[in-house]
Amino acid sequence: MRAVTVNPGVADSLRLVDDHPEPPPEEGAILVEALAVGICGTDHEIIAGEYGEAPPGADRLVLGHESLGRVLEDPSGTLQPGDLVAGVVRHPDPVPCPNCAVGEWDMCRNGRFTEHGIKALPGFARDRWRLQPRFAVGLDRALASVGMLLEPTSVVAKAWEHIERIGARAEWQPQTVLVTGAGPIGLLAALLATQRGLAVHVLDRNTTGPKPGLVRALGATYHTVPVSELDFEPDVVLECTGAPVVVLDVMYKAAPTGIVCLTGVSSGGRTIDLDAGALNRALVLENNVVFGSVNANRRHWDLAAAALARADRSWLDALITRRVPVEAYAEAYTSEPDDIKVVLEFGS
Repeated sequence: MRAVTVNPGVADSLRLVDDHPEPPPEEGAILVEALAVGICGTDHEIIAGEYGEAPPGADRLVLGHESLGRVLEDPSGTLQPGDLVAGVVRHPDPVPCPNCAVGEWDMCRNGRFTEHGIKALPGFARDRWRLQPRFAVGLDRALASVGMLLEPTSVVAKAWEHIERIGARAEWQPQTVLVTGAGPIGLLAALLATQRGLAVHVLDRNTTGPKPGLVRALGATYHTVPVSELDFEPDVVLECTGAPVVVLDVMYKAAPTGIVCLTGVSSGGRTIDLDAGALNRALVLENNVVFGSVNANRRHWDLAAAALARADRSWLDALITRRVPVEAYAEAYTSEPDDIKVVLEFGS
């Protein structure tokens, strides 16, 4: 069968092969026909050779962690043939650590977790794949064109769950949310904020293209000025750029008892001036919290599925700026200026 693969650690080794073996039964009881995979920055970094790990005994890694498929067979009875399904990306480590042992594998403490299409597990960019029932998330059939958004939505569903847990430390009545970055994670974070009835502001440097309109369609406010020039102090910040200057600016900008969630991953090798004492003073005296969040466990995937089911379908469709057939895979993995979410499609 067809599969999009790389040789991990080797830049520009992306290939579409047509003789990849069928998924073995030990991968899981549920057999799935691939419909599409979403493409994100992680895929581009793996293609650049920056990281990625093939399964044990293999030289190549099948890409794709933002999955959408249709069930072909499920002898476990968890799902029915024809059901839409997505696969949970991260699996718990084999030891397991205390968090993995209780299903919180997104908080793995020893780093021995595995991840489809990223670390030691084949990805979903292949004609067929298998899942264990506990890692199979069923989707509303109305999400047939956008179900691959479930994985990034699960990331922000976790972020919001943790924000709300932290907020419960005191009487907490947040009103204003700032999201920095209007990529897929930022826009989905804004979606979940609007679903909570909060006043949402999204900051991004793009002045043209689809992003401003997508933000306004949510009923949110779009900004292109630096964080320091905003005329409000947000109760909650979701930082989705990873840009060091923006990361620092939002820490200073948050309101008293504010919560800053960092979801963007910064690249190393860049230094900026920082008055650590002033930052420490601001965080301590205002009882602010800054924390990082990545990945998601099964609970967050279920929360994400519910959030997508409530969302406006046309808005979700508009997040997908390019749909590319698998035969033209190289185009899908080549970035274009107005890309938000690019999807690689299988089947007819």
